[in-house]
Amino acid sequence: MESTKERPSRHSRRPRLPNAFTTTLGIAVLLATLFTAWTPNSFFTSNLQEQLRLILTPQAGPNVVTSPQPQLRIGIVAGHTGNDSGAVCVDENGEVDLTEVDVNLEIATLVRESLVSRGYQVDLLNEFDTRLNGYRAVALVSIHNDSCEYINEEATGFKVAASLETRDVNRAQRLTACMTDRYQQVTGLTFHENSITADMTEYHAFSEIDPNTITAIIETGFLNLDREILTNQTDRVAEGVTQGILCFINNESILPTALPTLTP
Repeated sequence: MESTKERPSRHSRRPRLPNAFTTTLGIAVLLATLFTAWTPNSFFTSNLQEQLRLILTPQAGPNVVTSPQPQLRIGIVAGHTGNDSGAVCVDENGEVDLTEVDVNLEIATLVRESLVSRGYQVDLLNEFDTRLNGYRAVALVSIHNDSCEYINEEATGFKVAASLETRDVNRAQRLTACMTDRYQQVTGLTFHENSITADMTEYHAFSEIDPNTITAIIETGFLNLDREILTNQTDRVAEGVTQGILCFINNESILPTALPTLTP
């Protein structure tokens, strides 16, 4: 049906500029403003093209995903892997039923997976991996376990040590402090400080890696009295190691742990 709305008189009409003309005029004003401050000597140094791109391109809002930050590299050594069995556990019939190397590898693999899922670049390394020569990373942790033999009721818990020859004692102490605190919190195991030996503080990888890489070695438990948590709650053990590494990397609050006194 035809509209009955009155047509405006000629005098009440206002001329309308085409939309294209309005847009062109706005850009022209913008360009004129930018070129006012331009001089031949500053053409490239002021990066005019980049200025235009920033002005004419909509800026990212709060929900826009930005490019990820460079990944931090972390090294995890699965103790004895690729070399020997480490400690060997036998049953009452004298048959081998558990080896340290298998426990170490399972824990190290879970730690790597956990850190990778959090966005870190993680290398899973063998005991005498050729990649250890000059290895550079924000941190390197070697995972081991203690004896299968029953020693006494005190032979339970974990140990953490750093190299005595580290260049950066403060950061080395922070790594061991983080590993000790977080591992104890997650697993409930006690820190068996009095049984740390030169085999730990003089661990071979300490002298092979880049001297600026902060490193530690952890024995996550005794394969005798701690066997249940090491073999049946391996994910919990691995999470304790992971949280210790994250504590160090994220510079979380923790009191430094003094480098241990060696046991003869």
